[in-house]
Amino acid sequence: MTDQTRILMCSPDHYDVDYVINPWMEGNVHKSSQAKAVEQWQALHAIIKEHAIVESVPPAKGWPDMVFTANAGLVLGKKAILSRFYHPERQGEEPYFKAWFAENGFQVYELPQDLPFEGAGDALFDRGTGALWAGYGFRSELDSHAYIAQWLDVEVLSLRLIDPRFYHLDTCFCPLDDGYVLYYPPAFDTYSNALIEKRIPEEKRIVVPEPDAVNFACNAVNVGDVIIMNKISTELENAIHAKGFKTRQTSLTEFLKAGGAAKCLTLKTTEPVQGEPQANHPVDSRIIHLEGHLLDAGILNTALDLINEQGGSAKVLNFNLGLERKNTSSANVRVSAPSSTVMEDMMLALIEMGAINASDEDVKDADLETISQMGVAPDDFYVTNIYPTEVRVRGQWISVSHQRMDGAIAITENNGQIQARCRLLRDLQVGEKVVVGVDGIRTNHKTTKHASQDKQEFSFMGAGVSSERRVELVVENIAWELQKIRSQGGKVAVTAGPVVIHTGGAQHLSSLIRQGYVQTLLGGNAIAVHDIEQSMMGTSLGVDMNKGVPVRGGHRHHLKVINTVRRCGSIANAVEKGLITKGVMYECVKKNVPFCLAGSIRDDGPLPDTEMDLIRAQTEYSRLLEGTNMVLMLSTMLHSIGVGNMTPAGVKMVCVDINPAVVTKLSDRGSVESVGVVTDVGLFLSLLTRQLDRLNDEVGVTV
Repeated sequence: MTDQTRILMCSPDHYDVDYVINPWMEGNVHKSSQAKAVEQWQALHAIIKEHAIVESVPPAKGWPDMVFTANAGLVLGKKAILSRFYHPERQGEEPYFKAWFAENGFQVYELPQDLPFEGAGDALFDRGTGALWAGYGFRSELDSHAYIAQWLDVEVLSLRLIDPRFYHLDTCFCPLDDGYVLYYPPAFDTYSNALIEKRIPEEKRIVVPEPDAVNFACNAVNVGDVIIMNKISTELENAIHAKGFKTRQTSLTEFLKAGGAAKCLTLKTTEPVQGEPQANHPVDSRIIHLEGHLLDAGILNTALDLINEQGGSAKVLNFNLGLERKNTSSANVRVSAPSSTVMEDMMLALIEMGAINASDEDVKDADLETISQMGVAPDDFYVTNIYPTEVRVRGQWISVSHQRMDGAIAITENNGQIQARCRLLRDLQVGEKVVVGVDGIRTNHKTTKHASQDKQEFSFMGAGVSSERRVELVVENIAWELQKIRSQGGKVAVTAGPVVIHTGGAQHLSSLIRQGYVQTLLGGNAIAVHDIEQSMMGTSLGVDMNKGVPVRGGHRHHLKVINTVRRCGSIANAVEKGLITKGVMYECVKKNVPFCLAGSIRDDGPLPDTEMDLIRAQTEYSRLLEGTNMVLMLSTMLHSIGVGNMTPAGVKMVCVDINPAVVTKLSDRGSVESVGVVTDVGLFLSLLTRQLDRLNDEVGVTV
C-alpha cells in the first residue's frame, strides 16, 4: 500500500437516480438497485484500499450524487478549490464538502457563485509535468481556469468537451503515471485534440475505442502502475498492459446509470506540488459590445451560439432592451477563449456580425503595422469582409473605402487627413500602414425592412435558393427592382457565361441592354465569342440556334469569328463595319455599355478586347463595379465568385444557374440581399424580359 496516496470516498447510503442532468440518467430514474450499488461500491472500496488510504465524507440525505466525490473540489497540496455545481440538483452538496476540506486542514478557495466548476471531474493533473488539464463545455466554465491557475500556481491546459455523453473531463480523459494518458479523442474539439497531441507523445497516448469509452473506461483511478476501472474489452486491456500498466477491473454498472464510474466515485486528496510554480494565463478574455435588433433579428443568440461553436464561452454582462419596436437594443458580453488563436478567429466572426471589441474603459484604437515589403502584409493582418467597415485611428472612427472581401485595411495620412482603404495584398505599398489584430474595428449591417412593411419593397432572401416552382414569383420581384433602379439612374452589372448564348438567352440579355437595364457587362472570352458567332453565323459552338442541330464545319465557326474580329482590331470596329449586327456585344457597343472580358488559359484566339492579364482584368472588374446597385450572375461560377468578392454588402445579387450547388455557393456569401434561382438561364431571361414588358405596359413606358 502506498501510504502517501489518500483518496476520498462517500458511501452510497442515499444514492439513487432521482433526476436527469446528463444523458446517462435518461430512462434510469429510480431504476438503480440500492443493494447492488452498495455491493459494487464496496468492491471498488476494497480494491482501492489495497493501493491507497481511503478517507470518507459522511453522506447527506437528499443529495444522492454526493457519492461522486470527484466533484467535491480540486486539491493540490493543502489547497482545495471548492466546486460550484452547474445544476441546482447538486448545489446543496457544496457546504458538506467545504466543511470536510476545512476540518482536514485544507485552505479552501471559493469561486464566484455564478461561475460553474465541478472539481476533479473537470480538472486532472498531468502525472508527468504537473500541468493541469481542465475541461469545459458542459459543466465547468472556461473562465474558472484563470482562477485555478492563479490560486494553485499551475499551468492550466484547457480542453473543450463536445460530446454530451462525456460531460466531465474525467469521463473521457485519464492521465496516468509517467505522463501517459488514456483518452477518447472524439469527445474533444479539434483544437483540444491538437493540444493533447502536442503535449503528449504518441507513444504515451492510449486511445480508447468507443465501445469501451461509453462504458467509462477512461473514468479510472490510477495509483502507481495500477489502473482501477470498470470492465473493459480484452483489446483495450492488452493495449494498457503493453504500456506497462496493470488493470484491476470491477463492475460499476449501477453507477453508470447516473453517469459515473471509478474515478467519479473518488477524489485524490494528496496531489503533490511538482516543480517550480508555473501559473499561466489559460484564458484570453475580452468584452464585446453588440447593438441593433438583438432579439427580434436573433443577433444575440447567433453571437452566443457562434462563441460556443468555436470553443469559447460567453457571459452577458448587461443588456439594454429597446422599449419600442423601432428602438435598438445593446449588450456587453464577456467572451473567453482557451488561446489567442481561438479568440482571434472568434472575434473575426463576431466583428462580421457588427460587434465592437470593447472593454470597461474606452474602445481601443486599431493596431497598425508598417509595410516593409511590397505586396506582403504582416502575418496577423485583419482580413476584410463585404460589410461597411470602420477603423478607429487616433480616437476617431474612419470609414473604410473600396470595401470588398479578402483584403487588408491600409491607412494613409495626407495633410492631416486620415484615410482607410481596402487593398488586395498585391497592392500594398512599402511605408503604408495596415490594420493588424481585431482591436478598433467595427462593421455596420444594413437593417432590411420586413416584406410586410412595404408590399412593393423588393425583399431578397438571406442567401435563399429558389426552386423551379418559385421562379416566376422571384422574377416578378427582380423585374420590379430593375425598373426601380433604372428610373432612379442606378447601376446594374451583369456577369454572364456562354451558357446564356447556348440556351437562347442572348436575345433577352440584348433586350435588357438595349432598354437601359444594364450598365456594365463582365464575363470571359467565351460569352463574347459565342454571342458574335450567333450574330454572324447563326450558331453557338457550331450548333444551329434555330434548329438545335450541329452544322457541317460548325466546330470551326468560333475560330472564324475570332479571326474576323481580330482583323478588325476590336469588337467595336467589327460593329461599325457592319460585320456584327445584333446580339449582346452589339448592344453593348451601340448603347455605350462598358464591358470587360477576362481571359483564361483555355481561350482560343482570344478576341482583341479580351484582357489576358489577370491582374489588369481584376482591376477593371473592380472599377466597373463601383457604384453598382444590383448584380445579375448568369451561369458563370468563377467570374461570379470573383465579382462577389469585389462587391460590398448592400448590393443586391441574383445568382442564376441550373446547378443548385453553384447557386448555393454564389448566393451563400453572408449577404442578406442575395437570392439564388435554380433554373435554365435562358428561361430565366425570357421570363424576366416578359415581366419587364408587362410592367412597362402597366405604367405606359415606351422603350
